[in-house]
Amino acid sequence: MKLLRFGPVGEEKPGLLDEHGQIRDLSGVVADINAEALSPKGLAQLAALDAATLPAVNEPVRVGAPIPRPGKFIGIGLNYADHAEEAGLPIPDQPIVFYKAASCISGPNDDILHPRGSDRLDYEVEFAFVIGTGGRYISREDAWDHIAGYTLVNDISERTFQMDRGGLWSKGKSFDTFGPTGPYLVTRDEIPAPQNHPLKATVNGEVRQDGTTETMIFDIPSIIEHLSLYQTLEPGDLVCTGTPPGVGMGLRPPQYLVPGDQIELSSPVLGTQSMQVIKDPLA
Repeated sequence: MKLLRFGPVGEEKPGLLDEHGQIRDLSGVVADINAEALSPKGLAQLAALDAATLPAVNEPVRVGAPIPRPGKFIGIGLNYADHAEEAGLPIPDQPIVFYKAASCISGPNDDILHPRGSDRLDYEVEFAFVIGTGGRYISREDAWDHIAGYTLVNDISERTFQMDRGGLWSKGKSFDTFGPTGPYLVTRDEIPAPQNHPLKATVNGEVRQDGTTETMIFDIPSIIEHLSLYQTLEPGDLVCTGTPPGVGMGLRPPQYLVPGDQIELSSPVLGTQSMQVIKDPLA
């Protein structure tokens, strides 16, 4: 099942994509793709619906992020062995955890803002999971049962803000539009092998990243076990699992994003994102 949200910014409605690629309106069934809808019971009720009986959305619509603003938007840094190698950094012995502000989440095709003072704006295609059943001290053996589904995220990063301004990575990860998410929340049954899943990113038509989740250092159950040692994970929390090699910072010479650049992210089942970098009108 592919869940989504559609409509103008701030006015999104819940929906699903039927087997024919038609968006169906779920607003008469659920208020949003929220904690209740993401619970095992909620997902089972949605899966039991006859999609053909739901109103079809026939006019062109904007697709927003597939979940409302999450309580936590968590990233795992340097989690692909080949990405750590291109960055010239040692393989971490524990997951590197950082947080992105929930306010940075945007739709999969929304423009990316080039902030004031930015000179090293970068892209990162990432396989992400969404928590459906919360908890703490979750064992890796039970971890899969806590996942509602998967989605695609572009972990946009401003490297100067991230690395040269002191403090936490979050400075370079949290600007508005730095978290394009979607287009879909894909339930677990549709991706039976999440640890061998392709990810691709292009910039202006040039393939920059073409990898697979197989090279993750810490797999998804390990990430959930680790995170839940230090915090309660809650339904709707969004967790990015790292990026394969080919980011702008890792190229020789580095190639960073500038206004006018067109980025496309794609992954089987998870769908495609297409976005343009624009100068922040307030910069």
